[in-house]
Amino acid sequence: MPQSATNIVQLGIKELLSLRRDAVMMVLIVYAFTFAVYVPAQHAQTELRNASVAVADEDRSPLSAAIRDALLPPYFQLPKEINASEIDAVMDAGRYTFVIDFPPRFQADAAAGRRPVVQINVDATAITQAAQGASYIQQVIGQEARSFIQRGQALPSEPVGVVTRAMFNPNLQSKWFMGVVQLINVITMLSIVLTGAALMRERERGTVEHLLVLPVRPAEIMTAKVLANGLVITLAATLSLKLVIQGLLEIPIAGSVPLFLLGTVIYLFSGTALGIFLATLARSMPQFGLLAFPVFMVMILLSGGTTPIQSMPQWLQNFMQISPSTHFVSFAQAILYRGAGFDVVWRQFAAIAFIGAAFFLTARFRRAITLTA
Repeated sequence: MPQSATNIVQLGIKELLSLRRDAVMMVLIVYAFTFAVYVPAQHAQTELRNASVAVADEDRSPLSAAIRDALLPPYFQLPKEINASEIDAVMDAGRYTFVIDFPPRFQADAAAGRRPVVQINVDATAITQAAQGASYIQQVIGQEARSFIQRGQALPSEPVGVVTRAMFNPNLQSKWFMGVVQLINVITMLSIVLTGAALMRERERGTVEHLLVLPVRPAEIMTAKVLANGLVITLAATLSLKLVIQGLLEIPIAGSVPLFLLGTVIYLFSGTALGIFLATLARSMPQFGLLAFPVFMVMILLSGGTTPIQSMPQWLQNFMQISPSTHFVSFAQAILYRGAGFDVVWRQFAAIAFIGAAFFLTARFRRAITLTA
């Protein structure tokens, strides 16, 4: 084995032993790839579930009662009766997400074709439920009103038949989305934190000086940290994908897991190189934390995993192309959700490798550690 490879292997083993002795980091890794993936995916629902609703029924008619009774679990909690004078107070207090106000003579006006107005008050601070719930309530009101007006008559056929197919997630379960997104976010965060913390740990313990006097090159030291921490994250991500995503959450994986892991390895090269680059800019562990936190938060929130990148301004879409997380989310969703092959995702692989090489080459490892030693 060439001497350079031997140095990298030995330095990598040293890095793994150092990480094993760091109890806090070990707990963080286990927590991030288990609890932090499972709990949000299982319990952080983005679809309409158990929305609180109140009804101010000023009509007290069979039609308004039918509409109220059609708001059923699990989409809504059982509707609560309130007076019209209480609407502003309960909305200000945040007691209900939806308050429906049926006006007097609602049923009579509907039967006479006078198109009565029903007011739906929506607490739009509950943004995940507001849009879906308001649309659902409108459909319920329209359906019950048509059934009441046309009772006993044959309903006319619709002029256009619409058939909806939900691709890749036929039951629209949010946990299918949340589980994979959480795993992607954890990989992004730890790829930066572990390698950056490893360099800061060397600096704070004074072992940087020992490395500098060894017959090893800075590139070998940096490569060892990237490979060692990347190996740990890859193994943890593999176990999380098998045991948590496919096991506990029972989320089906449409594509090739080995292809996803290959892309993850390439992404980890980019993420760990970025972590070392940020560590060369910091002078202490608190500084590194303050620097790394906004970086990986922006990478996570604007990568297209949490919100669609197409909905962002064009200049921001272009800017986020320099972030490896944007390409990581793109190929991860393509492989795991849609079963894409290498011929579809190779461009994202190449972009991540190029960005990672840029971070690796600009870290200027020797100059940074020499100035702070």
